[in-house]
Amino acid sequence: MKLTFCGAAGTTTGSQHLLEVNGNRILLDCGLYQGRRNDAFEINKNFPHFDPASIDTVVLSHAHIDHSGNLPNLTRSGFEGNIYATFATRDLCQIMLADSARIQMYDVSWLNKKRKKNEEVPLEPLYNEMDAERCLRQFVNVGYDRPMLIAPGVTLRFIDAGHILGSAQVILDVEDQDDGKSKRFLFSGDVGRGGNDILRDPVAAKGVDFVLMESTYGGRKHELGTEVDDKIAEVLRRALERKGKVIIPSFAVERTQQVLYVLHQLFEDGRIPRVPVYVDSPLAVNATEVFRLHPECFNHEIYNFLFEKRDPFGFEGLTLVRSVEKSKALNASQEQAIIISASGMCEAGRILHHLKNEIDNPNNTILFVGYCAQQTLGWKIREGQKKVRILGGEYHVRAKVEIMDSFSGHADHSELLEYFKAMTGAKSKTWLVHGEAERSAIFKEALDAVHDGEVSLGELGETVEF
Repeated sequence: MKLTFCGAAGTTTGSQHLLEVNGNRILLDCGLYQGRRNDAFEINKNFPHFDPASIDTVVLSHAHIDHSGNLPNLTRSGFEGNIYATFATRDLCQIMLADSARIQMYDVSWLNKKRKKNEEVPLEPLYNEMDAERCLRQFVNVGYDRPMLIAPGVTLRFIDAGHILGSAQVILDVEDQDDGKSKRFLFSGDVGRGGNDILRDPVAAKGVDFVLMESTYGGRKHELGTEVDDKIAEVLRRALERKGKVIIPSFAVERTQQVLYVLHQLFEDGRIPRVPVYVDSPLAVNATEVFRLHPECFNHEIYNFLFEKRDPFGFEGLTLVRSVEKSKALNASQEQAIIISASGMCEAGRILHHLKNEIDNPNNTILFVGYCAQQTLGWKIREGQKKVRILGGEYHVRAKVEIMDSFSGHADHSELLEYFKAMTGAKSKTWLVHGEAERSAIFKEALDAVHDGEVSLGELGETVEF
């Protein structure tokens, strides 16, 4: 067996890992690299570590764009095999890949206006909406804990990762023809924290021999999940006392729905004053509808809540904004409100317009409820930069910036350790990916202290045999 790290090695984005076994080439995830626009475009355009036509099978851990977003480019570049995913992941990809295509079309159109003035060759998007639709035809849905033969001597099983709706850990049971041994390989995907307001906890895998594991929050600790309601209530009360707006950059999938559920509870309990709440993201609105279709992913509380015919994601005073006209009107409004808008890293979408209009007002609050990769706009604001560029202009950051990592869908350092310890089996070799180099190194040191097996950091382009 061979494993090549084709993305998300030394960084947290662009997840792609190539597993070669029994003459088959299995690609684990096919995500978009997200970062500086020019760098990201070149990285995503090409597949330097493999020929897409040579891939036999793709196994997708979950729908986040840094894990799924380059699939349409892969299929239009020659990949013709199956894409295995859970039912909820497929449904989310239907809306998220189309949205990704629209964003690319918009970005390329904007860039080409500048390139035309400079007499440069125009760019083309990685893919369009039709490519995204055609890609979906190659999906094969697999339920949790349902074994499926996906290659000679290779059986796939998904178990819950507790990260977003439909997220899965990938277990591959392999009868290795090279050495005649039976091996269990686990790809963690992204690991959830447990205790999520909506989703089930990550499942502890059994009998694992080899581990490919994320390390996003190595060396970092979130606030306790049990404190989240108190913390957000306090933050929102302070923000609303200043009579300004609260702008929440949020991932359209899972984070937005989790924030809506918490706001629902806070309003019902009278812990914060009622103000209008807007979800200004067509993708988030569509994703919320997908959530209602998949009770199999919900924890016990939300499952019962739903079947009591109540809506976990809806309440009085909530407006879901789809149209551009209503979004523009919201931007122009002086009304005090809570506005949830995508993207969570502030790299694209309607959040840019809200930040452009509101970031220099000291009465406003920008509340971050999730991770931002290095050098993204969201990261710069989180890191305390006093001036940032938004849509070609430079703006002073005068709004109050609040950060709540307890909303994070990623397990923190101690939670990752507990996840690893709960996993049984020899775990003779572990490779850490999906983490900035410093974070992965810190987590490797922690694993080395409690585990006798070999722990390594995946390096981009490196191939290991086992």
